[in-house]
Amino acid sequence: MSPRRRLLLLGVAGVAVVALLIVLGLRILGGSQDTGARPDQARPGTVILVPGYGGSRTALIRLADRLEAAGRTTDVLTLPGDGTGDLLEQANTLDAAVRAALRRGAPSVDVIGYSAGGVVTRLWVARHDGAEVARRIVTLGSPLHGARIAGVGAALAPDACPQACRELAPGSDLLRGLDGPLPAGLPWLSIWTENDETVQPPDSARLPGAVNVPLQSICPRARVAHGDLPTDPAVTALVLAALGTAPLVAPTTCP
Repeated sequence: MSPRRRLLLLGVAGVAVVALLIVLGLRILGGSQDTGARPDQARPGTVILVPGYGGSRTALIRLADRLEAAGRTTDVLTLPGDGTGDLLEQANTLDAAVRAALRRGAPSVDVIGYSAGGVVTRLWVARHDGAEVARRIVTLGSPLHGARIAGVGAALAPDACPQACRELAPGSDLLRGLDGPLPAGLPWLSIWTENDETVQPPDSARLPGAVNVPLQSICPRARVAHGDLPTDPAVTALVLAALGTAPLVAPTTCP
């Protein structure tokens, strides 16, 4: 083999190795491999509900009961540890629940993320190609751009601010990694209350590419605190409508 041909083959092999390393690196780092496939909007599957910081399932069980009464199958997650650990691990827990639902025959999943559970859901979409299996997503009062209380805790009392607390601080490395756009074709409704005393500012829940609804924009007399979001009747009605089969659009009237 001529030296020139040998160099050409080595060059081609080198390019192939570099391309393989890039692909493997993206997978290791959790980079999206989204193929663009999307679930059938006319075939709702299991609804998976993701609790907020601290992992309490109580409020979401009430919402799940309402969904069950409407004919939906639900799964309220139990987060690893006490729900204050690494949000990436919580996203892994969500992915395991999604894959289990699909193995049981669900055509897709709908995901409801309450408070920090919405950040977990956003991580799951980004790290696990969630748009390929999530028919619709609803987040309730989620600090998608961080919460001041977490920022204060991380700055002034880091020993008393668990990992999820630090990750929810505005400008954290984790949140900066979620600055990109939502995958195309993923219906997402983000609801928040202007009376939120926990997630400040409340419009940290605003997500480019989603249907964004501050509750008071359609229910001006509503006095709903952060902890009331999963059980408030108007919010529940909005959730039920959003998880139907009609196109997801911004509501214009209070339920």
